[in-house]
Amino acid sequence: MALPNVYIIACGGTIAGKAASAENLTGYKAGEVTIDELLRSVPQIEQYAGVQGEQFCNIDSSNMTEQLWLALAQRVQEVASRPDVDGIVITHGTDTMEETAYFLHLTVHTDKPVVLVGSMRPSTAISADGPLNLLEAVRTAAVKETGRYGVVIAMNGTLCSARFVEKTDTTHADTFKGRQMGNLGFIQDGQPFFYQAPLRRHTTSSALSCDKIRALPPVAVVYCYIGMSGSCIDDAASHGVRGIVLAGLGHGRMPAAIWAAASAAMKRGIYIVRASRTMGGIVSPVPEYSGVICADSLTPQKAKILLQLGLLKTENHKELQALFRVY
Repeated sequence: MALPNVYIIACGGTIAGKAASAENLTGYKAGEVTIDELLRSVPQIEQYAGVQGEQFCNIDSSNMTEQLWLALAQRVQEVASRPDVDGIVITHGTDTMEETAYFLHLTVHTDKPVVLVGSMRPSTAISADGPLNLLEAVRTAAVKETGRYGVVIAMNGTLCSARFVEKTDTTHADTFKGRQMGNLGFIQDGQPFFYQAPLRRHTTSSALSCDKIRALPPVAVVYCYIGMSGSCIDDAASHGVRGIVLAGLGHGRMPAAIWAAASAAMKRGIYIVRASRTMGGIVSPVPEYSGVICADSLTPQKAKILLQLGLLKTENHKELQALFRVY
């Protein structure tokens, strides 16, 4: 019986990182190892899939850009359309993995598995987690059922939906969590086991697209805190942004000075989205903040992505708000 074919698109990150010594877990340089070197470090992959790979980029994911997102989405779509590819794995740094995953979750239209993977320790480390993570990601992408769940992150034996996943620890291997919504499932003995599915639209059901787009509409994220002034909003507005996402207090609340500045920005045609800096929950409409879009349960950084893609589709306020109820 022929093995499934998994295509790996390598973007660098800690999984491709090197340090000066095996005990150095934080003072390393990301994006030093090529995809060919990564594959040679895990020869067991050949038992489970026929694997091809390409080096899309080799960067620290803190240097990921929206331009690279656009090119990556296009490349993933191209690879997914190939009849000789059954699943796709993307190696990626962990700092921005959840954002890249959600962007692809909304813009790549395929029912084939798309799995992001990385590591929390560089390839040179004692007990490096990259090789096992990569093996498990390939085995997850080789299972057709995985495609039902949209873009998935496979890390440390855990399967998370791009919609809900967050990096929750700065350095520990067990960092990616679905928080309140939980995980999609787990990887046990190399096999993926799924226990729930995201109900929000993604991949084949997504009407959002970045096809033939050269640049995303500029949207800023402003973090709310005691002592901030309306100049934070004014400064963002003066730089030509189309929207501002507020990482608000509690239920997306904001200081009075920020609301005054946000109201003025809305009169200038800038869309304001209320999100929350808390670790969970829904931001829903309240009369006090009339005219503001609510982020639902999206984190501020993911609300930014949805607003950007939404603005490619519509500038109608009600239609934009509706996107946050279905994605």
